[in-house]
Amino acid sequence: MFTRFKYIMLIVLLLFNYSLSQIGGKAGAFSRLGFGSRGMGMGNAMSAITSGNISTYYNPALIPFTENRTINITYSFLSLDRYLNFLSYGQSIKPSAGVSFGLINSGVRNIEERDSDGNILGKLNTSENLFFLSFGNQLNKNLSIGITFKLFYYKLYSGISSTTVGFDLGFLTKLTSSSTIALTIKDINSKYQWNTTSIYGRAGTSTKDQFPRLLILSFSYKLPYELGLASIEFENSTAKTNQLRIGSEILLHKNFIIRAGIDRFVYSNSYSGIKPTFGYSLNFDIDKISTSLDYAYVIESFSPGNIHIITLSFIF
Repeated sequence: MFTRFKYIMLIVLLLFNYSLSQIGGKAGAFSRLGFGSRGMGMGNAMSAITSGNISTYYNPALIPFTENRTINITYSFLSLDRYLNFLSYGQSIKPSAGVSFGLINSGVRNIEERDSDGNILGKLNTSENLFFLSFGNQLNKNLSIGITFKLFYYKLYSGISSTTVGFDLGFLTKLTSSSTIALTIKDINSKYQWNTTSIYGRAGTSTKDQFPRLLILSFSYKLPYELGLASIEFENSTAKTNQLRIGSEILLHKNFIIRAGIDRFVYSNSYSGIKPTFGYSLNFDIDKISTSLDYAYVIESFSPGNIHIITLSFIF
């Protein structure tokens, strides 16, 4: 069992190590991939965008700007037997606040379980999950603050799991009617704690795996004549990494939007695994419910296949 557990740890770290940078192999990598088709299609440069389908995953200070109740359901297609799914709900609370909650579900399926002679004993799966609850409030028409409470649950192996709580803080201010700047601090106190005595007995240990804390400065700009918007973000982490994200979306028709972005541009590391992203939204009505079908395509540098993300949104 000792040997099998070591192999499982190695496989999971390899499959979810999306970057060769220092932050790629740190705890909570699944929670830093993005949220939904719109965000991932724009390179995850979303923390200062106050229009359209808003996700507090990026910044809890955004939720007061939502105008309707919104449900988002996302399914992703990934290589190497990985899976990544999203679910969220958000709404405004009059006159100046908003609330949102959601789920990220990820993991790896079909990991071969073998004995010390290499014989296959069965299949194993991992499951890594994030439940979040966000609340934000506009202090005045130009300034908004918010907080997200995050509950992590990671089932790694039989008898080995970790549950922990962290939180995010967000701040946002409108510089002009077209430009916005935001500051987000993510994964405060987020960590995994492991106890392996159920596998190793008296030789088992208790360890702590701290998430990198992220500091993100964002800027967004609405293009003239309602053509679309553009955004840029700078992220610094306690893992001593710095990276840029850039995104834009263009309104081709009132019911059709295209977008593109660049995620994880680490200018000090040419092997960081930069991720170009593309996507679109098709908007239509079902009865009196506004519906959006979103798609994003994310290029993974170190994977045999790229990511496809499909989101269905209901706005009412």
